[in-house]
Amino acid sequence: MKNAKKTLNTAELSVAAIRSTVIDVINKANSGHPGMALDAAPALYALFHDHLVADPAHPQWGNRDRFVLSSGHASSLLYTMLHVSGYDVSMDDLKNFRQLGSKTPGHPEIGVTPGVDATSGPLGQGIAQAVGMAIAEKAIAAQYPEGEKLMSHYTYCLCGDGCLEEGISQEAISLAGHLRLNKLILIYDENGATLDGPTSDSLTENQKLRFLASEWNVIDVKDGNSVEAVSKAIGKAKKSQDYPTVIIIHTKIGFGSKLEGSHKTHGSPLGAEDGAYAKSRYGYEEPDFTIPEAVYEDFRNSFLARGTAAYEAYEETTKAYAEAHPQEWRVFTDAMALKGKGYLPKPRDFAESKAEATRTSGGKFISDLHASMPFAFGGSADVAGSTKTNVKGEPIFSFDNPQSRDVHWGIREFAMAACQNGILLHGGLRTYVACFCVFADYMKAAIRMAALEEIPAVYLFTHDSLAVGEDGPTHQPIEQLAMLRSIPNLEVFRPADAKESEAALRYAFSKTKGPTAIILTRQDVPVLPLTDESKVEDGAYLLYVPAKKAVGQIIATGSEVALALDAAALLEKKGLPLEVVSMPSWERFEALDEAKKAKILHLPYDKRVSLEMLSTFGWAKYAGKQIGVDTFGASGKDKMVLEHFGFTAIQIAGQVSVLLEGK
Repeated sequence: MKNAKKTLNTAELSVAAIRSTVIDVINKANSGHPGMALDAAPALYALFHDHLVADPAHPQWGNRDRFVLSSGHASSLLYTMLHVSGYDVSMDDLKNFRQLGSKTPGHPEIGVTPGVDATSGPLGQGIAQAVGMAIAEKAIAAQYPEGEKLMSHYTYCLCGDGCLEEGISQEAISLAGHLRLNKLILIYDENGATLDGPTSDSLTENQKLRFLASEWNVIDVKDGNSVEAVSKAIGKAKKSQDYPTVIIIHTKIGFGSKLEGSHKTHGSPLGAEDGAYAKSRYGYEEPDFTIPEAVYEDFRNSFLARGTAAYEAYEETTKAYAEAHPQEWRVFTDAMALKGKGYLPKPRDFAESKAEATRTSGGKFISDLHASMPFAFGGSADVAGSTKTNVKGEPIFSFDNPQSRDVHWGIREFAMAACQNGILLHGGLRTYVACFCVFADYMKAAIRMAALEEIPAVYLFTHDSLAVGEDGPTHQPIEQLAMLRSIPNLEVFRPADAKESEAALRYAFSKTKGPTAIILTRQDVPVLPLTDESKVEDGAYLLYVPAKKAVGQIIATGSEVALALDAAALLEKKGLPLEVVSMPSWERFEALDEAKKAKILHLPYDKRVSLEMLSTFGWAKYAGKQIGVDTFGASGKDKMVLEHFGFTAIQIAGQVSVLLEGK
């Protein structure tokens, strides 16, 4: 006698449809990660159906709840959720999963799929971006009169064991607990498996105690397959008035598969036979890529109805707010659009300026920016006194001072950069972060993410060369600038003096798309009469042209521009007239048309010498001869270190003479 056909209630039918569609999507692509996507489906159903506030008709609505899938490999689940929830993700889009040019790429990408709030995939970064979004929500609400009418929402994030094993997760979790981001809710899918095997192979710590030690509320859901239990946990988390909350859901990876509970379901399609088996366990009998109308109706009556009503109510609220606070409303709308140009400080007068480190120039600009741009927001990884980004009179951003705009990130460079990404993805604040240039290595993966997301992150990297001195090779950047220049979409500036520094910063905070790194000196450099702020955006320009016809060019950046001028003056006296080119940004130079580039670098290739006391890697594109540093540095007084490596005017003049004239 056959078993009676199982009758599914609405929630069971919807979860079964979501899981079955995930199987179809991955099987058709013959690529993807079904494991977590199948076991976490009830949790996402509970979140979208009962709690998440967003409007598919207005996917960029500023006051929506944010959701970040930190475990981006489970993208098939997110895309399926967006489809049934009413976003512009069609069944054909699902069928095109992981295909070139599709709306459903292998990992979620901002700007590609409506409803995706963050690019994710490199594990752990999604958690940090969610922390940034929660920071933004708290800060913005505190910065305006009746600010809760403008900004009041939750930030949700789904992660797995892999995210929590990455070091960035602890940086971000620690920071979120310290800041008491009570509207941040992390759903942790504890399914007992990673790609290579059970989590016990590499992870035995008590995650509950870890979060408690980091000042989080912890809710444990023993049956992650229970929609009701997960929904109740989310409801409880939303009531927190003190700390962020993690909801630990215990699940079985690859739920429904013959290999349920095995790491083998993590990253391989189930295939037709096992897929059919899983669907039978769900009690789902629809053909492939078929979702019953009842499921769509389920979401129309819950998620869609709630989001539409919330959006309409917000429109009414903000209409009244704009009438009551017109100036603040204008600032808020500009801030949400990440506009910066109309809020830049007045240009400094450099006529009587004395020599100063470009980090000092940058610090002065940041202080002025805080005065002119109400939504400027940023800070340093515990070196504000050294990067000169501490803003006098501004309290530290905290749970008790959420209106402050000066953040003490602590010694968390990676999380600092990833949180900045989340803040910018959220909108409403124009940000910057600062640390020593050598530690850009710690931040690289998050900088790359900002470039991929095309958000206007600003990085101030100080202590930019051998002139760091006594701290020695551990703190003297050599290869970091070449690394930064290699990242697509990242514009890098290494200004020569205070004038070029201000021009670079003004440009960076005017942009609404794409990140900018500004590389600044520790040591004082002269304010050069010949530098031209108006030409910094060109990336390079002729700084000095001798009276006699030049026989070569020195192309320099940063503090070496002054050194190049001094060396050129010595050589000119010896009958070797040279031009000096200041080249603050390779990327901006490459944006020029070929004719303009040719006018700047107009001398023969083998008559051009690059000068930068960093790695020479990449300079061969612009100069036939290079002067730089292709070893690690050394500890000692800065002047002695520079002399040791050949960076005095006399030494450079001698090297250039040999390179160009053979003598």
